[in-house]
Amino acid sequence: MASLRGRLALPVIAAPMFIVSGIELVVACCEAGVLGTFPTLNARSTDELGRWLERIAGRLAEFDRAHPQAPAAPFGVNLIMRSERLQADLEQVVAHQVPVVIPSVGNPAPVVERVHAYGGLVFADVATVHHARRAASAGLDGLILLCAGAGGNTGWLNPFAFVAAVREFYAGPLVVAGSIANGRAVRAVETLGADYAYVGSRFIPTRESSASDKYRELMLRSDADDVILTTAITGIPSNMLRGSLEDAGFFAGQTPRKNPFYFDRTYTTRSAWKDVWSAGHAVGESKAVASVQEVVGELLREYRAAR
Repeated sequence: MASLRGRLALPVIAAPMFIVSGIELVVACCEAGVLGTFPTLNARSTDELGRWLERIAGRLAEFDRAHPQAPAAPFGVNLIMRSERLQADLEQVVAHQVPVVIPSVGNPAPVVERVHAYGGLVFADVATVHHARRAASAGLDGLILLCAGAGGNTGWLNPFAFVAAVREFYAGPLVVAGSIANGRAVRAVETLGADYAYVGSRFIPTRESSASDKYRELMLRSDADDVILTTAITGIPSNMLRGSLEDAGFFAGQTPRKNPFYFDRTYTTRSAWKDVWSAGHAVGESKAVASVQEVVGELLREYRAAR
């Protein structure tokens, strides 16, 4: 695992984000020195996923040839264990020997042996101590602790308590997810006893992300009070941007500020997946649209100062 840390400019994994993480964002993150990832379902089909993996690997290989002294960081994919495409997508992942695989929303065991066979690493999302125990027994290479404040599908435990509890039975690499958007927070993750920070929202308004201009604009004018925790969109607890819920008509005629958690999806005909956007509690850290290189550079400066 030390070899993975040695390939990163700082201990950051760019989280896989629905409709946001695509080829350009992944490549830019890796070239900037952080591990770029994307959900396999962002590719519209398994065949398209294969083409994405070829393009990403090809572009990173080209970058490495041009920068032999500072090669790109590795990349990874997120596999949804309950997806109908799981087996077909996993075959593409194995065929292209994706360096890091992140199974989530289900038992990661079926992925581990296949990925380890070609030398890949498996980090699994967990939201509770119970699930962390179960995942750890599957022979993983690391656990991603979904803590309170993470964007999209989230956990609810405080990272201080979550890391301490998991460290009682697991000595392997830990990744902390939830409200990490500056270099000081990245350093704080290490002081808690974890190894890597999962950074998502900070990369949404970057030029390389696949977010729409409207999504970027909403990110820049939102703060932590504009993030709503709900199960109504994905079926599991998720942090979503209030502004996108309002625009999609989910508040059923209520005054959002007076009734911040009440809305009824039956009052809208718009697509939740397309029109309702996620963000974590650190949404206010993004002040302007910037390149990935600029964001990672700022994180690195803050991280070094915090050390």
